[in-house]
Amino acid sequence: MACGSVSCCLNGSSSLRLSVASSSSTKAFSKRMASIPIPPLNPKDPFLSKLASAASISPNLIQPNKNDDTPPFLDLFDTPKLMATPAQVERAVSYNEHRPRKPPPDLPSLLLHGRIVYIGMPLVPAVTELVIAELMYLQWMDPKQPIYIYINSTGTTRDDGETVGMESEGFAIYDAMMQLKNEIQTVAVGAAIGHACLLLAAGRKGRRYMMPHAKAMIQQPRVPSSGQMPASDVIIRANEVINNRDTLVKLIARHTGNSIETISQVMRRPFYMDSIKAKEFGVIDKILWRGQEKIMAEAASPDEWDKMAGVRVADGI
Repeated sequence: MACGSVSCCLNGSSSLRLSVASSSSTKAFSKRMASIPIPPLNPKDPFLSKLASAASISPNLIQPNKNDDTPPFLDLFDTPKLMATPAQVERAVSYNEHRPRKPPPDLPSLLLHGRIVYIGMPLVPAVTELVIAELMYLQWMDPKQPIYIYINSTGTTRDDGETVGMESEGFAIYDAMMQLKNEIQTVAVGAAIGHACLLLAAGRKGRRYMMPHAKAMIQQPRVPSSGQMPASDVIIRANEVINNRDTLVKLIARHTGNSIETISQVMRRPFYMDSIKAKEFGVIDKILWRGQEKIMAEAASPDEWDKMAGVRVADGI
């Protein structure tokens, strides 16, 4: 018994010493923490006001004690739940709120959402199919809102003149434009050659635009490669090309306001037009200058520069 009582006393005394030591170390740690200066906070910091508003509307968060001498939410570190709030508020008020929540769509779909149809390739069957489908879709979505067609195409030929598509590809898009109930506005952003120039001129009068350094060109349709065709088939194809040329001349004359004879004359050879010349010819109505209207209005035309410089253009060139 004696030994047992002595051991109990020893255990009790050791426990007492441990508790006293732990309490003293805690007090010392508290004193050291109290001596560490707290970094200054700006009471007008917008982050703190956002944090306060987020905490006030969250019923699960414990509100800190209000003290007029303490900046807003300076003692939020005493509450674990409030510690998670800054990250939530920071995501809400920082640049992350402008990030999409899901992967963005492909660019043609993004343009289509803005009612923009972009023709950036020669008029081959795949391009014609897509353009007509987009036009029909936009009319189905809203038959009263305008449709914007941006054109950067060499028509049914490549830039080197080789035929890549049938003339019917351009006529198909043109007929679709004429059948729509929507107002069609066209913009040339690069090149509008051949049938692409027809599509540019087929927009609504007053709503046909062109970038300052874009080009337009009209030319006669070309005969596709005949290969080993019989002579009779070559003649049939040549007659078809002539019929397509006559149709193209009539349509361009209708939309530009020029006579059929004038269009036929200029189309004997490739007829290139810059933005100013295209406006004078009636292909477009307005050049999309960016604050350069006054500068370009005061600039002399190429013919005037040649005249002032004493340059004479030889006949037939």
